[in-house]
Amino acid sequence: MPLALHLGTDDLTRCRFAISPLCQTHEALRMLRRPARHGYHRPWLRRMRRTVAGLDLAPLWLFVPPAGGYTPDFLGAPPQEPYPTIEDELARMRATDPVLAHAEMTRSLACTPGLAESPEGRAALDDPAATVRRLADLTELAWHALLAPDWPRHRAVLEADIAHRSRRAADAGLDALLTGLHPAVDWAGHTLTLREYRDLADAQRPDGRGVLLMPSVFVWPDVVSGFARPWQPTVIYPARGMGRLYTAPVPRPPQALARLLGHQRAAVLAGLAVPSSTTDLARRHGLAPSTVSAHLSVLREAGLLESRRQGHYVLYGRTALGDTLVEADGDVTPAAR
Repeated sequence: MPLALHLGTDDLTRCRFAISPLCQTHEALRMLRRPARHGYHRPWLRRMRRTVAGLDLAPLWLFVPPAGGYTPDFLGAPPQEPYPTIEDELARMRATDPVLAHAEMTRSLACTPGLAESPEGRAALDDPAATVRRLADLTELAWHALLAPDWPRHRAVLEADIAHRSRRAADAGLDALLTGLHPAVDWAGHTLTLREYRDLADAQRPDGRGVLLMPSVFVWPDVVSGFARPWQPTVIYPARGMGRLYTAPVPRPPQALARLLGHQRAAVLAGLAVPSSTTDLARRHGLAPSTVSAHLSVLREAGLLESRRQGHYVLYGRTALGDTLVEADGDVTPAAR
C-alpha cells in the first residue's frame, strides 16, 4: 500500500516550504550509505573520499540502515522555521526528549536483526540523553566537514527550486505545485500519495498543521515522508536543478540570444541554471570578474536576473523572463527535475 496523506482545507492553506541544513546533512549521510543515491554525486564523492574516510561516524551509522529502513526523525527533524541556521537546529536536536529519542532509536535498531541486542545498540539505548548529545556532536562534525564548504551553492539550488515551484503555484494553483513534486507523488481528491513509499501503521496523518515541503540535494531518486509525531507531516523531494550542482558544463547560448545580447552576455545568462556568484561565473566562463559584473548589471537592469545576498556572497539567478529567453531554444537542456 502506498503512503497516502489526506489533506483537509486547513492543511492546504498551511502548506509551506523550508530549507534545513540539518536535514541536508542527514540526507547526505544517508546518501553515503545508499549507493542507489550516488548517481549525481559521484564527483562530490570522489572529492570527499579522504574527508569521509577520516571521519569516525560509527555511532551515527548505527541508526542509518544501509539497505533502507527507518532513521530516527530527530536526526533530521522538520524545522519549525523556513530558513533555520544549523546552530539553531543542532540546539533543537540536543534538546530532544530522551523518551522520544529512545523510542525512535529503538524503532531504527529494529530494522537490522540483532542490532538492538548488540553492545553498541544496548549502550545507545541505556542512556538516550547521552546518545543524543553524541549524535548531535557527530552531526555537527559532519556538517562542517561535508556540507559547510559548499553550502552557499547548495542553498542556492534549494532556493531556486522553491522560487520555481512558488511561481508555478502562483500561475497554475496548488494542484500544479503538488503534482510536479516527484514522479512517484500523485495528487488527486485532496490526497497526496507517495506510490513508492510503503504505508506505515504508525505514520501520522495531517491534522490541520499543513504539510512541510522540503527540497533536497541528496535525496534523489527517492522521495521521503512518514514522519511520526511530534514532527510536522513532511515531504522531502529532489530539488530541481540538482543534477548540475557539481558538473554543470557551460551551456552554449542560443544563437538568436547571442545575436541579441552579445555572445559573452548570453553565455552568462545561459550559464545561470543554478544561482551563482560573480566569482563562480568568472571562473566558469574564463572572464575577468569586472567583465562578469558589468554583464550582470545589464542583465539585471533588463529584468532577466535577480540577485540576493547569501552570507558574504551575492548570488545571481534568472528570473522567469530570463528562463523563458534561454529555454526558448532547443539547444539548451532544461534544469534537472
